[in-house]
Amino acid sequence: QVQLVESGGGLVQAGGSLRLSCAASGSIFSINVMSWYRQTPGKQRELVASITSRDITNYADSLKGRFAISRDNAKNTVFLQMNSLKPEDTAVYYCYAVLLTDSQRPRNYWGQGLRVTVST
Repeated sequence: QVQLVESGGGLVQAGGSLRLSCAASGSIFSINVMSWYRQTPGKQRELVASITSRDITNYADSLKGRFAISRDNAKNTVFLQMNSLKPEDTAVYYCYAVLLTDSQRPRNYWGQGLRVTVST
């Protein structure tokens, strides 16, 4: 079985920074892409950033420049560095991964969500 374990969320004042982590564990052959999504009440879950196995990154246009996604391939971990945080960044952040298991079968997984609160 594969699990995505998220950490690093919490409460921060506007203008501050947080670094989210998501570690994938289990019978993993390779990870094709890892992403961060976020969701607030009344809104659909939206893509924040993604990174491929080739370190190709993609960001929501409104977040590019403030957020940075990276990965540690040796640890099957993806990070989201969030700087200059704004109250509107308050959301539940979800890690998402597309990977190959040891049987080389493509699978996708979601983390359980990590709350980020940015105070005024």
